[in-house]
Amino acid sequence: MYSENLKVNNQISIWLISMFWIISAMIVVGGLTRLTDSGLSITQWQLFSGFLPPLNDPEWIMYFDLYKEIPEFKLQNYDMTMQEFKVIFWWEWAHRFMGRLIGIAFLIPLLYFTIRIKFKKLISLYFIFALICFQGFIGWYMVSSGLVDRVDVSHFRLSVHLLVAFIILSLIFWNYLKIKIKNNVQNTINIIYPLFFLFLVFLQISIGAFVSGMDAGKIYNSWPLMGNSIFPDDNSVSNLFKLSAFSDPSLVQFIHRKLAYIIGFFYLYILFNIYKNKKSDLYISINILGFFIILQIILGIFTLLYGAQILIASMHQISSIFLVTSCIYFLFLNTKSNLQLSS
Repeated sequence: MYSENLKVNNQISIWLISMFWIISAMIVVGGLTRLTDSGLSITQWQLFSGFLPPLNDPEWIMYFDLYKEIPEFKLQNYDMTMQEFKVIFWWEWAHRFMGRLIGIAFLIPLLYFTIRIKFKKLISLYFIFALICFQGFIGWYMVSSGLVDRVDVSHFRLSVHLLVAFIILSLIFWNYLKIKIKNNVQNTINIIYPLFFLFLVFLQISIGAFVSGMDAGKIYNSWPLMGNSIFPDDNSVSNLFKLSAFSDPSLVQFIHRKLAYIIGFFYLYILFNIYKNKKSDLYISINILGFFIILQIILGIFTLLYGAQILIASMHQISSIFLVTSCIYFLFLNTKSNLQLSS
């Protein structure tokens, strides 16, 4: 518990779960910004002045003229009209606006609770705020990679940006669970298993960002084979063991597919051990986790089959939010101590 005052704890829990849903929405909007190729429509970092969108024609023309200077316009969107530009602009503006909103919505209540509670009890929440600020920097670092010599952002920077978002989301949910859930599970499994499972899911999210960043979901739109074979026929197995594999669309898609199978089989191993050893306290959490794994795999398959169509691809990302949340809940239940900061 953060405080002996139950009312304050309840207020913190409401604030945290609200931030959880806002950041979840931010991840969805960020995914749609990528899927609609909108991320490079605003070519300047405007922490304060960018809070308001263009309010008149001269401002719209200024933003459009700045966009015309980057490779994405010159090489790919050279025939884009102002109306088409406005569509991609609004996606990126909404994404940045939500980022600012998240920073404000986290900082103001944090300062309020700091007045009510000792600072040392809120250190973990200040760490989350630091990550939120860092995420803003990473976002611009990612965008800047697409302003010179390329028509898209770096898929490596995109992956870091997405991974940090999920880390922030996970830490917020963990702190929420510390307040709302009293962990009475005694018959747990070795903490290594849920930790490693969470690591695999985070790794899969990172590879998924590679797939998205390179539009690798738009090739080999078949399943379970990639074309006519398990391995992409435009590559050789030896290339898998080179660092360049992470910049090769067909190999990245191959890795993303196979890692999904590894996660699925590892889940079945954990499930088998839980039921074999009759760890009944974990039945509900492991079954919830299994549901979202199956849903994520099914949506991933449909995303491939339909060539990363925006609606299905977005649903695939939304499902990943629930999958990570289920992983965090499962990990929390297998933690002997709630790691409360009240001591």
